[in-house]
Formats: sequence, structure tokens, C-alpha cells
Amino acid sequence: MKFGLDHITRENLSKLWDQYKEKCKNSKDDPKMFAELDKLISASSLGVQHFMCELGQFYEAECSMVKEGKMAESQRQFTHLPGIAADLMLEGFPMEIIDGDVSNISLQWVTDVLSQLHAKLGGRSKILVLTVLGVQSTGKSTLLNTMFGLQFAVSSGRCTRGAFTLLIKVAENFQQELGRDFILVIDTEGLKAPELAKLEDSYQHDNELATLVIGLSDITILNMAMENATGMKDVLQIVVHAFLRMEKIGKKTNSQFVHQNVSDVSAHEQNMRDRKHLLEQLNEMTKAAANMEKKCKEMNFSDIMDYDLEKHNWYIPALWHGVPPVAPVNLGYSQKVYELKKYLFEFLKDCSQERTPNDIPLFLAWVRSLWNAPITSCL
Repeated sequence: MKFGLDHITRENLSKLWDQYKEKCKNSKDDPKMFAELDKLISASSLGVQHFMCELGQFYEAECSMVKEGKMAESQRQFTHLPGIAADLMLEGFPMEIIDGDVSNISLQWVTDVLSQLHAKLGGRSKILVLTVLGVQSTGKSTLLNTMFGLQFAVSSGRCTRGAFTLLIKVAENFQQELGRDFILVIDTEGLKAPELAKLEDSYQHDNELATLVIGLSDITILNMAMENATGMKDVLQIVVHAFLRMEKIGKKTNSQFVHQNVSDVSAHEQNMRDRKHLLEQLNEMTKAAANMEKKCKEMNFSDIMDYDLEKHNWYIPALWHGVPPVAPVNLGYSQKVYELKKYLFEFLKDCSQERTPNDIPLFLAWVRSLWNAPITSCL
């Protein structure tokens, strides 16, 4: 089914992009016409994950009807769907956790699917939650695909919508050493999307998405293009207030800053000044936020987020060695990503005794707490 849908998508998208180029060359700037083409292009990217999303909508609607008394429990038809979705997750299919079209979590659906998953695993569901966050088109999905051998959809421009989660089984001989049975990877849509910039609530949308996914994660990869991290400053400012409140209950996420498309071998040494400047800005944000939250003590960014200036910055060269489509893949990209992955696992081994690992029920409790909390009031 997946291969068949991909084949249809390739055929339709190539025709639609040809139409788009022709319209750009021959027509005047007609916003309505381009908006219609954009919708067609978006609708043509059909995959298995979209069917899983629709199953979730059916299930959520049925649960709502039962709660409102419009349907009897005995009349339900979709009670078996969470079990099917859990089986698909075990087979390696991603599940949508945040609907990107309406910025909503189908809480009942997500809860029941992951509960079924926990039951199918016999209660052995200690997980590490790893999230990637960054501005649109900075190579977030490609980074995860390279690091873990995944198949998140990749494309230049807005591809991922909302947030998708995928389950990776840890090898049995490595589970005890790592202290985890699975890695739960969350891939998010790009922040500061140009097509959302005109909307009044675009900043609030990015606020809520960033706060939610970082609040769920044990390790957050903050992905940037080139050495300059100022583009991520607004995104980081978004979550400082939320992290201050999480600090009260002992939730402290490890953060890794990944700078993409940096080919200079001496980038780490040459950019020490920029890293220090970024940390100074982050410390100022934290102090300002602490005053707003009426914290008595002086606080720095490292107090609310596990961050080391030297160890948690990575400079990765471009994916392509030359100009596509004839350019070969740059081996240096995979090597640097492997170094990052190796460091993350070493870090987990060191802290496996200190930190109590999450399991699926605890992860679900975090999802419910974060979703129901007044996130916007603390930003």
C-alpha cells in the first residue's frame, strides 16, 4: 500500500509542479490560483500516515458521541482500531501525535493507542523520548533518517505537518546497559514557516508546538542552518517560561545544538565566541523570565536545561558533496551524525543510573498534563 501510494504521489506531484512553474512564468500574481495549486500539491502527498490519522478521527468522534450520550457503548464499531495502530507502530510506521492542520492532539486516540502498545509489550516499555526542533527546511527529518535509519518524508519546503512519533526497538543485548527498551522519536514541523507568517496566531502556534514537544522529550536536538544560532533565539525564548515551571517538578531536558551545512573542519574552535554570545543571551532570557515568574534566586539557562557549551554543540557538513541532482552524498555528513549518535548513547549510559526512565503510561501522563495546561498563559 505504501509503495502504491508513493508511486501515485510521484506521478501527480510532477504534473502539479509543472503546472505551478508554468503559472509562475505566464500568469500575473494571482493569490487565489496559487493557493488552489498549493492545496492540490499538499493533498497529493498521500501516505499510510494519513490513513492512520483518519482512523484516529473516526475513533475520537465515536468516543465523543458515547460521552455525550448520543451512542450506546454496545453500538461502537471502532474499538479495535487502537490495537491495529499499535501493531503498525511496532512494525515501524509513524503515528501522528499532533495534527498539523488544526494544531490539535486527539487525546483519547493517542492515549488508547499507546495504552494498547504498552499492553502488547507486556509492560516492558521503558522509553527514551528524542525530539528534533528547528526552523523549516533545516534538515530535521533527514537528520533523524540518517541517525536511526528511518523513513520520515523529506522535501525542501513544508513537508512535515504537526508532529509524528516513531518507535525504535533497542537491541536486547543493549537494553540493560542503556536502561531503555525503546527510543520514541518525535519529528516536528518546521517553525517560522513562510506560509504561516501572515497569520495572526502563527507565533502562538510555534509557541505551543515547541513547548509541547520539548516538554515531552528527554533529549531535544535543536537544529539550525549554518553556524548562526540567532534564528533559533525566538524559538528558545518561546520555551524558557515553560521550562521554569517544569523545573519545579524536576523535569530537565538535555539539549543538543546541531549546526547544519558547516564544512569548515575548525568550525567548533572558530565559533567559540558565537557559542558564548548565544549562552549569554539565553542566560539573560532566563533571568528575565525568572523575574516574571517571581523566582527569588538568580537563574541561568543551564539551571532549567541540561546544556554544556562545549559538549552540546555539533557542526555538520552539507548532505550533498556538490550541486544536486548529480552530486554524491557527502560522507562527512554521515560521519558527523554518527558521532552525535554515539555521544547520545554514551550520555544515556552515564545517566541511566541517575534518572528514572519513562515508560509509556508516564509519557501519556505528560502528554495529558502538557496539553491541558494553560501553555499560552506562561509564554
